[in-house]
Amino acid sequence: MNALREKLYLELRQTKYELEHSLKNKAKDDWMAAILAEELKDVDSALTKIENGNYGQCEISGELLPEELLYMIPTLKSLKDSENVDIFYKKPIQTPFS
Repeated sequence: MNALREKLYLELRQTKYELEHSLKNKAKDDWMAAILAEELKDVDSALTKIENGNYGQCEISGELLPEELLYMIPTLKSLKDSENVDIFYKKPIQTPFS
């Protein structure tokens, strides 16, 4: 596992722990619980992909996703998902490699 993937793996594990902790403290009918559960599902999927060695591949085309996108959104599943990133991403988008 390269250094970037190792760092992402550790961050995703920490995020998983935080999401699980937050979900334990939410009522099932809380509107935020559904959002947290969906995010936890995405984090689990990314962790599984890293463990299986297929992290960073587009789920639609099989092509490799750009590392700068994975750095910003480690749960990214496809290039199509990245087309609308500016709508959902709340921080200024800057590549980490510039």
